[in-house]
Amino acid sequence: MRNKLLAALLLGATVLSALQGCFPIVAAGVGTGVMVAVDRRSLGAQTEDESIEWKAATRVRDRLGERGHFNFTSFNRKVLISGEAASAETKAEVGTIVAQIPNVRTVYNELTVGSSSSLTDRSNDSFITSKVKSRSVDNGKFNPLYVKVVTEAGAVYLLGMLTQAEADAAIQVARTTSGVKKVVPLFEILTPAQARELDAAPSGGSGDREQGTGGG
Repeated sequence: MRNKLLAALLLGATVLSALQGCFPIVAAGVGTGVMVAVDRRSLGAQTEDESIEWKAATRVRDRLGERGHFNFTSFNRKVLISGEAASAETKAEVGTIVAQIPNVRTVYNELTVGSSSSLTDRSNDSFITSKVKSRSVDNGKFNPLYVKVVTEAGAVYLLGMLTQAEADAAIQVARTTSGVKKVVPLFEILTPAQARELDAAPSGGSGDREQGTGGG
């Protein structure tokens, strides 16, 4: 029963992520209630992440137009930039724009230089993401709702606030999923005591303090 509930929540989160490209405000509003209940980030951090993603997409689109295919994923104010840039200069400019957004702590600029991916490529990436999430439900060594999965060109990026043991288990799931070319863990590592404190706190964590010891 627990696994079915987790799978349903993960599916809902995946659908909401897909909707956000067209309906960012509506999707964010619908998703907030779900996120708060199962997220180790504070409510303030979750809200700020939604705002950072919107600002990044808007500012890059306004300044760079169609010079690439850009995705922005913010987790605890650390931003992953994925996709393709038309040139090395464009890649660097995207990184600079995002870094200048207020409250952004870290930028992981994982853009590749080249032509934009096709719809077929993006559909395949979405399928890989769904497989990683599905297999995470059955793993039993970490809560899959604590892990954000982003796939670009077969590369799987993992974000979240996990203990080292949880991170190792999540990485192993991704590495052994068919179609995955590489895994890039960008976790914030918590001590077991920090994890217990956040899990016990109401509303997805207490306060807006920074947690963890850095990405893996």
